[in-house]
Amino acid sequence: MRSFRLTASAVLLAGIAWAALSVPLWVRAQSQAPTHPPQAVLPQKTSPALQGPSGGTVRTPRQDEELRGDLFMARKQYAEAAGTYQQLLQQEPRNAVLLNKLGIAFHQQSRLDRAKHFYERATKADRSYAYAYNNIGMVYYQQRNYRKAIQLYKKALVLRPEMAAFYSNLGYAYFGKKEYDEAMAAFHRALELDPSVFDRSHNMGTTLQDRSVDDHGLFYFFLAKSYASMGNAERCAHYLRKAWDEGYKGVTGVPRNPAFAGVLQDPDVQRVLQMVSASDTRPAVAPAPPGS
Repeated sequence: MRSFRLTASAVLLAGIAWAALSVPLWVRAQSQAPTHPPQAVLPQKTSPALQGPSGGTVRTPRQDEELRGDLFMARKQYAEAAGTYQQLLQQEPRNAVLLNKLGIAFHQQSRLDRAKHFYERATKADRSYAYAYNNIGMVYYQQRNYRKAIQLYKKALVLRPEMAAFYSNLGYAYFGKKEYDEAMAAFHRALELDPSVFDRSHNMGTTLQDRSVDDHGLFYFFLAKSYASMGNAERCAHYLRKAWDEGYKGVTGVPRNPAFAGVLQDPDVQRVLQMVSASDTRPAVAPAPPGS
């Protein structure tokens, strides 16, 4: 089937904070509040802000320069952002946050080998830096090496088990391998951690999240099933409609599927099923006779 990239309003999971800005495209990550304490504490790599005469904080020249790189990223000026981060790294060659940001700047330019190089440098600078492991997984995912991607996503999850974005990426990788039970479990966990993880545009920050699948009708059906299991009938109906629009015929079996039993009487779900029933039973139009 044809490849498809899902975008809510643009890869990167989840508003996201990007250096005091809320920016679409890579996923909300460091700004996401954990549901329980992470196994590794992320060290602060940037210099602390100074206190101004009036009691407010004042950014240092160093922080202003990093913020300039972040603004370039927000404006999709990725080459300029990369140049800014590289200049900072001349003074701080083992700053894992900067190395990871530089990797993202190259990733956004589709320079996957360069991106992977800097992500790996970030993990060497800080073995507990989960975001870089996730982003290496993204490189493997985009190269369709799903086995390696799964290994990296799992490694990231050992370090940050509260990250919905990591579970979402893990689900995509299992989906790519056609291991649908595992994909379903990962998607379900992502939704437990963040019910809107698939509804927002998440592609800017420190963590990447992909939106590409081959069989998007089946993918939408999986999301509908996950939302049904959580009792979220509105989102279930939304994705059932999208699955049907993509030609996934399995929607016709929803009334007999135990996974949807808890939402079958919901008016939104009923409307979708009535629409599906009407479409599925509509008689085919006979072709016009030749010469008419």
